[in-house]
Amino acid sequence: MWKKIALNVFYNLGIILSGYGVFWAFNNQKYLVVALFVATAGFFLYQKLQLMKEMRSNLKKK
Repeated sequence: MWKKIALNVFYNLGIILSGYGVFWAFNNQKYLVVALFVATAGFFLYQKLQLMKEMRSNLKKK
């Protein structure tokens, strides 16, 4: 359970840092970096949603 909570915290940090990176890169007109940060934010969001689905199903079983 603690591993999943730590993963959730890591995913949240990844999403937040990717969001800041998008704004930084856009302000500095580095559009390729913007695309990279959007892709990483999407990856972290996808992983977080999968983790939440898994946690819900585990909690319903108990």
